[in-house]
Amino acid sequence: MSKQGSFTFEGEAGGQAMSAAPAKGGGAARGKSRGSAKKAPAKKTTTTAAKSAHKAAKSAHEAAKSARKAAKSTRKAPKSGAATRKPKERTRSDATQMATKQRDISVSEFFAKNRHLLGFDNPAKALLTTVKEGVDNSLDACEEAGILPDIRVEIHQQDETRFRVVIEDNGPGIVKAQVPKIFGRLLYGSKFHRLRQSRGQQGIGISAAGMYGLLTTGKPVKIITRIGKKKPAQLFELVIDTKTNEPKVTREEVVDDWAPEHGTRVEIEMEGGYRGGQHSVDAYVRQISLANPHARLVYLPPNPTKTNGAIEFPRVTDELPPETAEIKPHPYGVELGVLMQMFRDTRARNVKGCLQSDFVRVSAAVAEDICKRAGVKPGKKGPDVSRDEAESIHKAILNTKLMAPPTDCIAPIGEDLLLAALKAEVRADFYASVTRRPTVYRGNPFMIEAAIAYGGDLSGDDSALVYRFANRVPLQYQQGACAVTKAVTGTDWKSYQMMQPRGALPVGPMIIMVHIASVWVPFTSESKEAVAHYPEIIKEMRLALQECGRRVATHIRKQKREADEAKKRAYIEKYIPQVAVGLQEILGFSEKERDKVVTNLTEVLEKSRKL
Repeated sequence: MSKQGSFTFEGEAGGQAMSAAPAKGGGAARGKSRGSAKKAPAKKTTTTAAKSAHKAAKSAHEAAKSARKAAKSTRKAPKSGAATRKPKERTRSDATQMATKQRDISVSEFFAKNRHLLGFDNPAKALLTTVKEGVDNSLDACEEAGILPDIRVEIHQQDETRFRVVIEDNGPGIVKAQVPKIFGRLLYGSKFHRLRQSRGQQGIGISAAGMYGLLTTGKPVKIITRIGKKKPAQLFELVIDTKTNEPKVTREEVVDDWAPEHGTRVEIEMEGGYRGGQHSVDAYVRQISLANPHARLVYLPPNPTKTNGAIEFPRVTDELPPETAEIKPHPYGVELGVLMQMFRDTRARNVKGCLQSDFVRVSAAVAEDICKRAGVKPGKKGPDVSRDEAESIHKAILNTKLMAPPTDCIAPIGEDLLLAALKAEVRADFYASVTRRPTVYRGNPFMIEAAIAYGGDLSGDDSALVYRFANRVPLQYQQGACAVTKAVTGTDWKSYQMMQPRGALPVGPMIIMVHIASVWVPFTSESKEAVAHYPEIIKEMRLALQECGRRVATHIRKQKREADEAKKRAYIEKYIPQVAVGLQEILGFSEKERDKVVTNLTEVLEKSRKL
């Protein structure tokens, strides 16, 4: 049975092995073996059929499993009536469809979405920027009209996050037709195209503040202005249409009860945040009084009870800054594309006349020399100048020695007024101020001023306070990105008897004030918060700071000598009488002789002491 079982399960190979084995019991055994061998195919067929049945059963099992999964999916499928939705295929746009989506973007619409570029990053900064832009416009208007500025700044808190900002001045006022354009259109002004020192440059500030107020509160800007005693005061309420960059006047009428004979009053309601510290409106008003000693400022903070009402910053001088003149571009600061445009737009008869009339510091002889160097005929008409010829003229300009541009276009504060302003601001032991000679960057004239207040009431444990100014305007944000900070940290203050960590501001009781005056200050952004890192500007700043540092170092060394002298004097006064008493006891001096010894020893020590 075991062999048959072995044969049955081993199949054909087992059968062949059994047939080849020797049989026992003669023919009967052989007959039995032959009989068994004849039945083997039947066993093999049975085994194959079993395997086939097994495979069929396995397939049936798999089919049943699949059916169960299908039934399960059917139970989870939506009920009848709710057809399964196919994902919507995304269609791509072609050039024609793309063309239908293109449209113009107005400057107002752009800055409404990118208000951080104008200084309206957060509520606290937005409040400061609004005050700054209003005061800058007031100061510029008063100085251009030759009026000593009287400016009033009011901040009224409506609720926790809403404020009403008021700026009022005694300037010349605004012509009625210009009011909507000045306050309701971005990039509209009179200062962008002229090379002359002014606080505003782009014609964005006050209109952007009104746009921010409209976006955050929905309320219009309110303006009251009068241009003369015999003229009526005009009231406007307007908003700016950001899609068209055009003003929309919602209210216009004559005001009979406005007392000032001339001036402008602006009211903007906006969302903001009021806080103290270095970046506050309070600090701005205090600093702007330093850079504008000819102005009288009255400031009403949101919490007037803490300050006992409005704070007044009286004017230090009754003299206005010198009137600045408008100049033409200097050839060194003109790029090739701009030069080509000037040739196309010139009213001069030829290239020589264009160079002579449209630029500053170019005489007839210099214009002739430039044309000769460039290989261009002086009598050639400007619009006929090719690009290659313009490039040759541009290179010839750079290789020609020209005088520096005139400096009557800029008005520095002045050393005396810087000292007076610092003395009015803080009580210190020593003051120093320096006004550098004018110089040029990219053809634009500029001038650097620096002042230092040292000692007195100032704290000696903290880093020095740095006041940055550009065209008499305080810069309160982005201090680390400003050329002023780079110039201050790049100065070796240790050589001037002061402490300074590596790459940081000096430490000590000191205020550092740096002012740049220029026809075009190179700010790093439209918000005018930091001066760009031009090597010429940083060099002049360092030279001014080094001159102030030398004066402060002289004062510090003098203080140390005086302290050492006082210390030595104290030693003489303390120990000489004791020496005389000892000599009196040893030598038996009288009191008169003892006093004489004291006098003689004091004189000898005074003569030998280094002062």
